[in-house]
Amino acid sequence: MAVVKMQKLGICAMTSRRGDILGILQSMGVMQMEQGFDAQDMAFPDTHDTAVQFNRYAAQLDGAVKVLSLYAPEGHRGLSLFEGKQRVTRKEFDRSKAEADELLDAGRDIVDLEHDIREAQNAIGRDEVAQAALRPWMGLDVPFDYTGTRDMAFVAGTFQGDATAEELVQELTDGLGDNPPVEVRVLTREAGLTYACVLYLRSVSEKVKENLRRLGFARPSSSLDGTPAELMAGHASDIERQHDRIDEAERKIVSYAPLRARLETCADYFRDRAARYELLASVPETKSVFFLEGWVTAQQAPAVKKLLEERYEACVEFEEAREGEQEPTLLHNNRFSAAVEPVLESYGLPRHGKVDPSFIMSIFYVIFFGMMLSDAGYGIVVALGCGIVLARHHNMSEGTNRMLRLFFWCGLSTTFWGLMYGGIFGNAIDTIATTFFGYEGPQIVRPLWFEPMANPMALLMWCLLFGVIHLFVGLGIKGYELLKDGDGLGFVGEVLSWYLLLVGLIFMLLPTDLFASIAGFSVALPGWVATLSNACAAVGAILVVLLGSRDSANWGVRIASGLYDLYGVTGWLSDLLSYSRLLALGLATGVIANVVNMMAAMMGPTPLGIVAFVLIFVLGHTLNIGINMLGAYVHTNRLQFVEFFGKFYDGGGEAFAPFGTSHRYVEIREES
Repeated sequence: MAVVKMQKLGICAMTSRRGDILGILQSMGVMQMEQGFDAQDMAFPDTHDTAVQFNRYAAQLDGAVKVLSLYAPEGHRGLSLFEGKQRVTRKEFDRSKAEADELLDAGRDIVDLEHDIREAQNAIGRDEVAQAALRPWMGLDVPFDYTGTRDMAFVAGTFQGDATAEELVQELTDGLGDNPPVEVRVLTREAGLTYACVLYLRSVSEKVKENLRRLGFARPSSSLDGTPAELMAGHASDIERQHDRIDEAERKIVSYAPLRARLETCADYFRDRAARYELLASVPETKSVFFLEGWVTAQQAPAVKKLLEERYEACVEFEEAREGEQEPTLLHNNRFSAAVEPVLESYGLPRHGKVDPSFIMSIFYVIFFGMMLSDAGYGIVVALGCGIVLARHHNMSEGTNRMLRLFFWCGLSTTFWGLMYGGIFGNAIDTIATTFFGYEGPQIVRPLWFEPMANPMALLMWCLLFGVIHLFVGLGIKGYELLKDGDGLGFVGEVLSWYLLLVGLIFMLLPTDLFASIAGFSVALPGWVATLSNACAAVGAILVVLLGSRDSANWGVRIASGLYDLYGVTGWLSDLLSYSRLLALGLATGVIANVVNMMAAMMGPTPLGIVAFVLIFVLGHTLNIGINMLGAYVHTNRLQFVEFFGKFYDGGGEAFAPFGTSHRYVEIREES
């Protein structure tokens, strides 16, 4: 429940041991490399081409794995999203070095086979396009390149529009006299074109050709050198050959399926090598030695130092951070609080030396989420679903695992608040009892606390109380950080003053008619409490005005700025009212759930009504869970990010990113 302390290490070792040292640091994954020192008099190895080559090998094997996933998909037990990476031992992973050439050849074969499939598919596409173009010509029983006899000319082609043979003859014989030496045969009409063949005397060819041009006559491609039937049969034969080619290539690809795991392992092996050579390009060296700097956790630093010095005869020194250099941030929390770290990371990590709010945030996060979803049935579904996935899939990614754990706890919180409010899939139990069993007695499911829809103002008061607690805790964390930094005056001016002012205002509000009208009950306080609350508010306001802008030497500026800070009390009111969303979303969940139950029961206790009830019940509540879970997630985040963090947190930390493996497929299981 804190930000892990970091230690900077400086490493100097023989250049001959460079690869071994980087390899062990990479496999351990404990050191974030920093090359910030002056290396003007040192050289940097040229490893760019080698790194590029290893990345190319990895990409080649990635392509082969992708092809296998298309043509020989791997079956998954359960949801593949949660399967995680395959686990291999270090020995199995290192075996990739000896198998690299064999696996690269196999990868190339797989990719080439997939290329053959694409070529065959393209060829089939071309054949099918050619067949479609030939179909209007199937009535033509002579080759496309047939030109006629010695005395008679023959052409085949298309005319624009729809026309009969008689109309075409009339147009083509225009100017040729009463006995037209032209014959036209219409083959078909399609897509605004008339397909026809024309026979005419060569003696009038010039005039006929002129008329053909006038009518927009177009001949088919000159590459067609057979009859339409012959060409159609040729394309059909080629399509069959291409299908056989595809089947054979797919069969060969499937035969490589047993190599999938080795291909994936080798791809990650090449990625490791590429990362190592990419780092090498930034490592300064002389002919004899090389130098490294980086961050490790303070807990691991002695062990890393001892390992490198004893095994590789390196010189390892503990170093201080340079001026302006920021330590990377690594959070350490228990399993409950660690579940909320992805949410915190989405806002920003705390800087080194600042408070890690994960533990406190996780408590409020789970409580608020449950209050918003607020149905025991929904909570059981969420908790049970997440629990089953967590129990069955132990190898999922850490990010997915933490998110599922978060929703598991949120599901339990939802169940708790649902029982407190008396909601189990809305009023489903009472609806079923009344509709299908004729129950007319008192309410079966009763809230352990109270029913929000019957008493929403009471829930609003509790929501605002939770809001006050949440905001005051955030302000308290700010006070803790100021005291830790030795800024006592800042604590008084920025924290204590606001505690006094706000507590005073709250107790001044309690006995008023305004509070009574909102809460539905009145509060009578002793006179001394009223006097004390007035005094607290006055002292707090004075401290805010005097100390809120204490850095300025000009008292006029300080007072003016302090008065402006005092106006910030309206911001506190706005923040507090934001917690009314706990009421709004909780009521929305319950109201929609009850509406779903009412709609499901509309057809009554008939066989058809039972079927309709089940269908509407399942569909309606599924949609309600999904929509309101999204709403609860978004608005819970808002309460943390805007209201809570706004009082003390500014993030700005850089995540600890140790040099390690960047595996896509495998996770190395270190042998004991």
